[in-house]
Amino acid sequence: MPRSPRRAPQLTKARPRVLEARRAGERGHAQHGWLDSWHSFSFADYHDPAHMGFSALRVINEDRIQPGTGFGTHGHRDMEIVSYVLEGALAHQDSMGTGSTIVPGDVQRMSAGRGVQHSEQNHDRAGVTHLLQIWIEPNVRGIAPSYEQKHFDAASKRGRLRVVASPDGAEGSVTIHQDARIFAGLFAGAERATQALAPGRKAYLHVVRGKLTVNGAPLAAGDALKMTGVPEVVLEKGAGAEVLLFDLP
Repeated sequence: MPRSPRRAPQLTKARPRVLEARRAGERGHAQHGWLDSWHSFSFADYHDPAHMGFSALRVINEDRIQPGTGFGTHGHRDMEIVSYVLEGALAHQDSMGTGSTIVPGDVQRMSAGRGVQHSEQNHDRAGVTHLLQIWIEPNVRGIAPSYEQKHFDAASKRGRLRVVASPDGAEGSVTIHQDARIFAGLFAGAERATQALAPGRKAYLHVVRGKLTVNGAPLAAGDALKMTGVPEVVLEKGAGAEVLLFDLP
């Protein structure tokens, strides 16, 4: 009986690993007097087709708001908006009746849903408010708007990646309507952390302040690293470093 011809084994192509660094000075910049803002992705008058977002991550604006000024009442819809204050304080008011003050260590999540109006002000007459405004595209639209705010102290982020936003509120994090997670960490000296990524996931690392090495790439304040097809994110050699890591679909 003739033998069937042997089939050559099927070779699975490994997904290419892509690491792309974006330096702080390459970001878009807007100076409005009362507001000094650096845009990691296209925003308002800054438009760059090469930087329209990364996966579900749409906006990271590093804002410095002058004393006694701020964003007047304005509207959003169908966006997950996360505020992360670095210095000073941010007073929040919205059409849901929420009023709060966000200080360093706080993470605020506002789901704009089918529509919300809000304002953000620096009521301090002397100090500048320094913060990151982050927008993540939701995986559901037209939902009721909602608000959440939690505090994560420095000890919980020291030498590790602490989840601060997730789709299921894991470990007491704020809940976002997207299959994405935000981790915050503080690193110095010999402190080192590794975060595994599931196959097909992407990662975006933003250095809030200080400097450190991520997957072999040296990064400083305002720098970012886009990662596709990598199995893990390795953070080490920090010097006064604070980072946000986004695990994205």
